[in-house]
Amino acid sequence: MGWQAYFISTFICASLSEGVLKVNSHRNTVRRFPDGFLFGTATSAYQIEGAWNVDGKGLSMWDYQVHLNPSPIMDGSTGDDTAKSYYLYERDVEMLRYMGVDFYRFSLSWPRILPTGFSNQINRAGVEYYNKLIDELLKHNIEPVVTIYHWDLPQRFQELGGWANPSSVDWFGDFSRVAYSFFGDRVKYWVTINEPTQICYYGYEHLAMAPYLNFKGVGDYMCSKNILLAHARAYHIYDDEFKKSQGGAAFISLSASWFEPLSEEHKDAAAEARFFDLDHYAYPIFSKTGGWHPIFKEKIDKKSEEQGFLRSRLPELSDEEIKYVQGTSDYFGLNHYTTGYVYRNSSVDGVFEVPSRDDDLGVIIYQPTAWLSGTPTSYVKMVPWGFYNLLTYIKEQYDNPPVYITENGCSTGTGWNDEFRVTYYRSYLSALLDALEDGCDVRAYTAWSLMDNFEWTSGFT
Repeated sequence: MGWQAYFISTFICASLSEGVLKVNSHRNTVRRFPDGFLFGTATSAYQIEGAWNVDGKGLSMWDYQVHLNPSPIMDGSTGDDTAKSYYLYERDVEMLRYMGVDFYRFSLSWPRILPTGFSNQINRAGVEYYNKLIDELLKHNIEPVVTIYHWDLPQRFQELGGWANPSSVDWFGDFSRVAYSFFGDRVKYWVTINEPTQICYYGYEHLAMAPYLNFKGVGDYMCSKNILLAHARAYHIYDDEFKKSQGGAAFISLSASWFEPLSEEHKDAAAEARFFDLDHYAYPIFSKTGGWHPIFKEKIDKKSEEQGFLRSRLPELSDEEIKYVQGTSDYFGLNHYTTGYVYRNSSVDGVFEVPSRDDDLGVIIYQPTAWLSGTPTSYVKMVPWGFYNLLTYIKEQYDNPPVYITENGCSTGTGWNDEFRVTYYRSYLSALLDALEDGCDVRAYTAWSLMDNFEWTSGFT
């Protein structure tokens, strides 16, 4: 169903010359995705549902943050109403049906189902909303792909420390069990957690996402250990208690840019940028040895010692925890948007706060101004060859796992002229086809997003 044939009237070939991305058309052809390849689109609960305080829904940390004065949101907006999908879900499904997609990826609002966060109090109105959405999708032969956690942690849990609290592993495990129990008879694809990097680095270190905490060099790493264990808990609960009867799959969705060395002398710097980005979470789950990536761990351990810490700022993973996390993903969920050049030289000295994750890594990430983007300030530059390189890297590093592209896309300015977005999608799908032809086991592609929505700290700007 859907776009099994992808028609490329002008194939986009990216080449780099003097730091400038050049787009050349060199052939006119029809290229086909393999039979069974799936296409879909995605959203998340807080970004589209609205209805933030109705029908028994509890408070999420985003509900709390957007109502602060001053607001951390760039334009002062909130997700109180946003796209009103809580009321207009049938319209959403009609859009999906019109597009002819194979699947729709959406997320569950934790506090809409469990208002206090704890599983002893279930909000039946919240459960019924997702039941109706799932049933409406299936009525139109659209597969529901459900993300259990897409950033809207119950505010009560954030006040208890959020993802820096080891109890978050138990909280999330309980929520995942509730989700499987209510919806698993119809949902066959579960994404446990969306983008751990954004949750931990941007939320606990970089002041760019809720909960907007500034625990540089510590908070990100505390959060990341608990996120890994929480994901593994949700996976094992499904695998042990539900998979046999429900017949589905569970996997994590990791975000990753591609990091290209600015020149040959910066190859190690680019590799280390990948270790701190994708491999921070992919290595413990998908590698044959498990645990933290050895170079990632070595750099943080060494920096911690030099800075006078009595122990590493990166929490240890015990042998038991390493085994518990390893192999806990039926697919490799990947969110990818853009690429950057990486270099390291004396200009890095003194640039970053100490301690911090940025200082632990110690590189500069650079995007040439000539690289195209949908808006002048967007970091999402159109660099399709980076997508190809990333898919090839995953194939080579992790024994060619089955990959689901769970997000890819770009933002553009207002108005009906969507030429840049069309070009972006065409070029990235071309790069994906190249990767498929070169043996990468990619099975699905998800365009972000179905509709305009609340873009977190950027608001509606």
